Amino acid sequence: MAMDFIRIRGARTHNLKNIDLDLPRDKLIVITGLSGSGKSSLAFDTIYAEGQRRYVESLSAYARQFLSVMEKPDIDHIEGLSPAISIEQKSTSHNPRSTVGTITEIYDYLRLLYARVGMPRCPDHHYPLEAQTVSQMVDQVLTFDPEQRWMLLAPVVRERKGEHAQVFEQLRAQGYVRVRVDGEIHEIDAVPTLALRQKHTIEAVIDRFKVRDPGSESGAGIKQRLAESFETALKLGDGMASVRSLDAPDAEAHLFSSKYSCPVCDYALPELEPRLFSFNSPVGACPSCDGLGVSQFFDPDRVVVHPELSLAAGAVRGWDRRNHYYFQLIASLAKHYRFAVDTPWQDLSDAARQAVLYGSGNQAISFTYITEGGSRSQRKHRFEGILPNLERRYRETESSAVREELAKYISERPCPDCGGARLNRSARNVFVAERPLPELVVLPIGDALAFFGQMRLPGWRGEIAAKIVKEIRERLKFLVDVGLDYLTLERKADTLSGGEAQRIRLASQIGAGLVGVMYVLDEPSIGLHQRDNERLLETLTRLRDLGNTVIVVEHDEDAIRLADHIVDIGPGAGVHGGEVVAQGDYADILKAPRSLTGQYLSGKRRIEVPGKRNRANAKMLLKLRGASGNNLQDVDLTIPAGLFTAITGVSGSGKSTLINDTLYKLTANEINGASHKPSAYRDVQGLDLFDKIVDIDQSPIGRTPRSNPATYTGLFTPLRELFAQVPESRARGYSPGRFSFNVRGGRCEACQGDGLIKVEMHFLPDVYVPCDVCHGKRYNRETLEILYKGKSVHDVLEMTVEDALELFQPVPPIARKLETLLDVGLGYIRLGQPATTLSGGEAQRVKLSKELSRRDTGRTLYILDEPTTGLHFHDIEHLLAVLHKLRDDGNTVVVIEHNLDVIKTADWVVDLGPEGGHRGGRIIAEGTPEDVAGMAQSYTGQFLAKMLGTPAAAAEAPPAPAKKEPRPRAARKKTATKTTGKRARG
Repeated sequence: MAMDFIRIRGARTHNLKNIDLDLPRDKLIVITGLSGSGKSSLAFDTIYAEGQRRYVESLSAYARQFLSVMEKPDIDHIEGLSPAISIEQKSTSHNPRSTVGTITEIYDYLRLLYARVGMPRCPDHHYPLEAQTVSQMVDQVLTFDPEQRWMLLAPVVRERKGEHAQVFEQLRAQGYVRVRVDGEIHEIDAVPTLALRQKHTIEAVIDRFKVRDPGSESGAGIKQRLAESFETALKLGDGMASVRSLDAPDAEAHLFSSKYSCPVCDYALPELEPRLFSFNSPVGACPSCDGLGVSQFFDPDRVVVHPELSLAAGAVRGWDRRNHYYFQLIASLAKHYRFAVDTPWQDLSDAARQAVLYGSGNQAISFTYITEGGSRSQRKHRFEGILPNLERRYRETESSAVREELAKYISERPCPDCGGARLNRSARNVFVAERPLPELVVLPIGDALAFFGQMRLPGWRGEIAAKIVKEIRERLKFLVDVGLDYLTLERKADTLSGGEAQRIRLASQIGAGLVGVMYVLDEPSIGLHQRDNERLLETLTRLRDLGNTVIVVEHDEDAIRLADHIVDIGPGAGVHGGEVVAQGDYADILKAPRSLTGQYLSGKRRIEVPGKRNRANAKMLLKLRGASGNNLQDVDLTIPAGLFTAITGVSGSGKSTLINDTLYKLTANEINGASHKPSAYRDVQGLDLFDKIVDIDQSPIGRTPRSNPATYTGLFTPLRELFAQVPESRARGYSPGRFSFNVRGGRCEACQGDGLIKVEMHFLPDVYVPCDVCHGKRYNRETLEILYKGKSVHDVLEMTVEDALELFQPVPPIARKLETLLDVGLGYIRLGQPATTLSGGEAQRVKLSKELSRRDTGRTLYILDEPTTGLHFHDIEHLLAVLHKLRDDGNTVVVIEHNLDVIKTADWVVDLGPEGGHRGGRIIAEGTPEDVAGMAQSYTGQFLAKMLGTPAAAAEAPPAPAKKEPRPRAARKKTATKTTGKRARG
């Protein structure tokens, strides 16, 4: 019986409350519940951790030292586990050499394919470089016209200047009778004197013959004769030979080679091998960029931060009046080139700008130097130029701080030698089915699958390629099945979103074909449009049907319906969660009285469609024209100010490129003078409607356990100030710094404020034990003696947001920040909870609360990228209330989203598509959700129609925005905030 179930007894990991659970093996199990209720604690920190720990501990001590062993979960007993594989969102590679092709191993098969059946060509003359044996050459000659006379030639000199008298002397000594010089045949003793300064081509005539049937009497011995002649010709011609017709001297020659070399030039190639096609190997990588495909350069657009200002006023940071030394150089340069240092940069002549940025070349200029004492001196020398100066300083400095500062001015562009292909010249000129490898890896995966499906190679090449192509096709199909047909194989791994990276690993696991394994997945539907959801779910069921247990942490309704077994964790989040409130099949969950999930699925609770939508004001529109970054096709975007706008579309349709890479960057540049490099666009109108831009993404709020919600939101500063004002604290002379665990003074020096001591156990997992001096409290005894209402600073950091709000209600600076954390549904997290333990959705909501706690101008543009990631239906309802409040205060909210509950509550929807990749990049529908639901060509519209109960109809134009006068607002100082973190391009 134990083998049919995974039996869990007494699970207490994190907030789990001693739960007992029996999960059926070899089934698809969905674990759902509120954000923070304990789903990940059960799935990853308990089931996966124990499965992986037991497997690793079954290995030898020697093998274990190379593997990370997971911490043993707090649990009484667990049985029925299989070896576990976890597929999470977080572990995307940051290696610039990692691509979709390399992490799926498809690129390895492509390298093998090109090494075994590739046809190399000369980069300059495009001749195929085929290495042939003497037998193959003889067989080919025997197919020539038997009526014509032929001659076999060996090239001795190719396109080289000189009289070459010594060459003719050597040929005569070797017994050759005739030579072909510059296309004319001469007797060796009657060769004319060649022009010394002209290029010449000399070929020795090895043999003259007529083709005969080897089986006939006259043709007996022809094979042997030709074989010997070819061996002689190849030896003399360094592996090259040609056959020409004596009767048609102008006809093209038949070229032969015993090695991969061009018959026209000296270009040669060793035997093809897989590493020639690897950009991670010196054999195949482009020598200019070392296989990275990009070169770095100091970008004039980043260096000239304020083109509207003059050089004196600060067009180039660090070279204005405030920097005495550098400004002297600029002033002398201006005098020489006759331009004024007070003229705006954008009004200077091209020659003046060229001189400032790139220097005076070899021309010496008279420079006047004034010392601090006021004495003058003159020197004449070349001006280096701002960009070469930055390059030299970057190259020569040993200071990491200087290097980091200068790196702000660096941009990347495709390598000028390989054009971004990463491979060297030889590898770029090997063809399979008339396509080089760099041309294949830039195809969308769906197109690449179609190419390999139709590819037919003749003869031996087809036989060899068949097995390799079969493997490539299977892996490409798995990627298409998980909704990634719009990605390309050359896409860098660090530009993928968490959902894309997870689905790539899922596709790789299906390709591995393992059986009897336990897979644990974290929300695989993230970033996936409803249209692609079905294919993803088919993939999960296929993984199950292979004979695996598939455990999925998921909120998607379709996934919950499909599951064989559902576990609902709750009833609340944090300390209010950690219990199993319902389990069983879909029908069981619907009937469970304590299950919030069941209530939303059954329709007892729902996120309501607004009774009345806010209408757009035709006078308050943000217009972005001609956006053409990545796959965008000259898109014109209109966003109504003061409304809640949802940007939708299938995966890869261009949403992130349009909003994150174009709209946010250009708006931040304009409003805040930032130096982002936005994707290409033509022009923008309506930025005067905003005085602040805020971008909130899902990157971690910190990468070390020292970062926590209190430090990130700025709550810890007033908290420390409050403790410094306590009478006992003032009597001792403690400053706010005393209550920081990051600096000396108040922290425990034994553990340096960590509260834990790391003990390395070699081939066992590292053990973290509480510091035996402070007992895990991070502060020294004197600091902990300072109490506010009976609580030490450590006690406060251990409190949940809810409990802390009760304690600090009378302290407005602290209470306001706590209230915003509560508003975004984070009442359950601890103030000092390490940032590394927060999920992506929680991190994003911490950032949102930080922005909410700032003084609101009513003219802010908020941009959020998939804020519903990791959120339950109930959490989404809370989040929408916050976003709608922002909108009601006059702000503009732009959300990139796939969740239909969010889209249906938006005021305005912009739908991109129709497909992903190069088949997307256009706005195919815009208007209210009802307008979009009526547009048949929109996939989003088709799903919205079902939810809104509107029949999908033919496309029709959205109604003109209602005219409403904007309410008057006082002018505000313009500010911009960027909540940092990389996101994938759409």
